[in-house]
Amino acid sequence: MEKRVAIIGAGISGLLACKYAASRGFNPVVFEAQEQVGGLWNHTIESTRLQNVKEFFQFSDFPWPSSVQDALPTNAQLLEYLQSYARHFELFPYIKFNSKVVSVSYVGECEEEMQSWELWGGGGKAFGSKGKWSLKVLHTKEESVEKDNSSGCGAISKDS
Repeated sequence: MEKRVAIIGAGISGLLACKYAASRGFNPVVFEAQEQVGGLWNHTIESTRLQNVKEFFQFSDFPWPSSVQDALPTNAQLLEYLQSYARHFELFPYIKFNSKVVSVSYVGECEEEMQSWELWGGGGKAFGSKGKWSLKVLHTKEESVEKDNSSGCGAISKDS
């Protein structure tokens, strides 16, 4: 059975998590509240630049394009870099844009599993391998809420 993984946000960390999960055979679903990747970089002032040289702010498997000559790239250059990363590693099919996660809750296998959390001392797994998560996702364009109690991803019902 294919294991789905919910990732909240298509910023830098969300893109990395998506790429890694997909490379490990999972089916990631990235819920991004905005219309494009970039996370907080979509909300910075246009004149904002990186405060570190670009060589210290790049993905290890995806260097900056040669067209970016500045040591401190602009906000627009950084957003294009993130878009290029998502295109290069074919991450866009995993991303649900305009989808804001409004709540997350764990749906355990059974009451015993939930009670065993108190006994967990770091020597085992915090959550069971068969446990599920429930997400509520607000679709910002439609103003509807999607609920999923099966695994935390995908559509089950919509509330208007």
